[in-house]
Amino acid sequence: MKKEIICTVCPRGCAITVEGADGKVLSIEGNGCKRGLAFAESEFTAPVRLLTSTVRVAGRDGELLPVRTRTPILRDKLFDVMDAIKAASVTLPVKQHDVILADVCGTGVDVIASRDME
Repeated sequence: MKKEIICTVCPRGCAITVEGADGKVLSIEGNGCKRGLAFAESEFTAPVRLLTSTVRVAGRDGELLPVRTRTPILRDKLFDVMDAIKAASVTLPVKQHDVILADVCGTGVDVIASRDME
């Protein structure tokens, strides 16, 4: 299997070609740095994304708290995590980095507040 990837680790945007079989990388070409090599391998074997969104604030019609995952999550879990975030609400006050949803959808990653809100 061959996969073309545009690296997003730095502004260079290297066009990387990854070849592999059975979920294992056999070769990587086109990366301009070691970070691009690691990115391409991750994108091929288990792509991850940092998710940012908003959570409803209880008792404040239409007000939203910005949130994000503490660390990246597997790309195939994004929609499940978004459903959990959509169903959640938060009671104020909240401080930046407070855990809003712990171990969201069994990912081992917390959804945290992106800022303080009184």
